[in-house]
Amino acid sequence: MNYQDFVYGQTDIDEPVLGELMSTTAMQRLKGILQHGITGFLGITRPITRFEHSVGAMLLARHFKAPLTEQIAALLHDVSHTAFSHVTDHVFSTPTGESFHEVMKESYLGQSDIPQTLARYGYDWRDFLDDSVYPILEQPAPLLCADRLDYFFRDSLALRIITGEEVNYMLSHLVIWEKQIVVNDLATAWLLAETYIQADDQSWSSLQAIGLYELTASAIRRALEVHAIQEIDVWGTDEELWDKLTASQDVILKDQIAGLSSTAHFVEGLENPLFVVTPKIRTVDPLVLVDGHLSPLSFLDAAYLHRREIYLEKKQRPFAFRRV
Repeated sequence: MNYQDFVYGQTDIDEPVLGELMSTTAMQRLKGILQHGITGFLGITRPITRFEHSVGAMLLARHFKAPLTEQIAALLHDVSHTAFSHVTDHVFSTPTGESFHEVMKESYLGQSDIPQTLARYGYDWRDFLDDSVYPILEQPAPLLCADRLDYFFRDSLALRIITGEEVNYMLSHLVIWEKQIVVNDLATAWLLAETYIQADDQSWSSLQAIGLYELTASAIRRALEVHAIQEIDVWGTDEELWDKLTASQDVILKDQIAGLSSTAHFVEGLENPLFVVTPKIRTVDPLVLVDGHLSPLSFLDAAYLHRREIYLEKKQRPFAFRRV
């Protein structure tokens, strides 16, 4: 298979198991699910699909010469995402605070067409449930991994805060050391980490994104309450779920849907807030390889340590939202 990717360009995928997995119904569904949920659906952010990101994580794993099993894990890591992606994290609370799609991964994957596809190649689908056993694919924040890097590259290019040349420059200074992705150059580590904060500020934790996620979650909860949708409907595509939401004649739900617009803007305000939420803030603190030893960027660069601490202090707290 010859695959053309927005970030990495043209790649030959010659392992049959990867090609067949990409063609499964479960993976093809991800073409109808946008990575940024409602902001992507409304055209506020570039419509990047979960399929693009999943393949991208797999391509990064290939770039770092990860074993085929880890490439498979990378391809499948987001297969259980619901319609509107992380919006449903705001709808369904989970006991451990994990993302909803992670909690539901075993249940969803087990009922999909992926187990039999994997079985034809001698793999047990249960071996791909826990991403944490694949160190190139997944690492705890704020470390680097293929998942975190792919959505950073993909989103930052769409936001135009980095260029394709800068992506290639960063990739040229990312290496595998002790089975994880690290940076072999201090200046590159700083560029990556600083740009990551910019992406978070402008997109992932912007007031508009957080506000629209909360409003969409409220609409979905209302739709469940009035039986306009059933929980199984979140396992369709964004378009399918949206059509069911907008078809409802419930007055409250119709008013909530009408408020979901690309022109919606929010400010922080304690007086009569719509809601109070503590957003998930994303930063990285890359490990840098210097003279055969690994150290976090924040240890090597006091300016970045201060920059990251100030950013987290500013944004990792409860926000009271008002719409303007």
